[in-house]
Amino acid sequence: MNVRRRLIPTAALASATVLGLTALTACSTSAADDKDGKLDVVASFYPMQYLAEQIGGDHVSVTTLTGPGQEPHDLDVSARQRGELEESDVALYLKGLQPAVDDAINQSGIKTKVDAASLTSTEKHGNEVGGHADEHEEHEEEGHEEEGHEGHGHGHSHEGADPHIWLDPVKYAEVAEGVGKALEKADPDNAATYKKNTAKLVKKLDGLDASFENGLKNTKSKVFITTHAAFGYLAERYGLTEEAISGLDPEGEPSAKRVKDLQKMAKADGVTTVFYETLVSDRTAKTLAKDAGLKTDVLDPVEGITDDSKGDDYVQVMESNLKALQKALGAK
Repeated sequence: MNVRRRLIPTAALASATVLGLTALTACSTSAADDKDGKLDVVASFYPMQYLAEQIGGDHVSVTTLTGPGQEPHDLDVSARQRGELEESDVALYLKGLQPAVDDAINQSGIKTKVDAASLTSTEKHGNEVGGHADEHEEHEEEGHEEEGHEGHGHGHSHEGADPHIWLDPVKYAEVAEGVGKALEKADPDNAATYKKNTAKLVKKLDGLDASFENGLKNTKSKVFITTHAAFGYLAERYGLTEEAISGLDPEGEPSAKRVKDLQKMAKADGVTTVFYETLVSDRTAKTLAKDAGLKTDVLDPVEGITDDSKGDDYVQVMESNLKALQKALGAK
């Protein structure tokens, strides 16, 4: 009897030990199992997702807070998405574009937070006729010469700045370099791959920049009208002038005076086309075009890829944008 009493607790102890070890093993490997051993990156919207996928390659698992077809500016972050943020290794976002995302990332305990706006210089862009960002030349061009961007901001102030930096291939390449360095730091074991992929992406963006530079060098007009002021950086890069129907907010409604001013300007500057985009209503653009006797076409701010996008990724859609601009501006 005594022997049996001793054996029973011993067997129970052995079983408990096995169960305990199994539980410990499960706990210690569950994070890697969930991610297949990959770096878990949460991107705020498509241009950040594209960078993470292109640079991270097979070593990252990327989720995006803004789904295809969603307009990113007014995104609300769900409780489930906040949970995803807490479990991720890296958050890649663009401060100033999506206030709800900024708040969620600031409140999260995520270790690596990469703000794309801190990886290049930003500036304000005016939206009044004749009020282009001439008066905002304080955007610290020397930021283009710096290397080793680590997301610490270079002392730039982004208050009220135009967030649409990804539509300038040169600025987007600078952001890509900063993202690459952030991934190298977060995952040193795969740093060589991130470095190689970053260089490959930057080369691709340099090629896109050259295409825009050459393709828009000789045009009959330098002025184009868009639904909202997303293309200020692109316009400045290639010597063009963007006139937006609404401001930085794509849902904004223009005043009657603004519409009348645009109609006069279109006639004076030889504008042929009013551009609209796929993720917001084209009603205002088409009404303005009809009243002024102008054509309409799509100029995509590449905030998301949908079935309506003219291309499968950032570079392809930007190449479509170049063709649309060349046609509208009368490229020679």
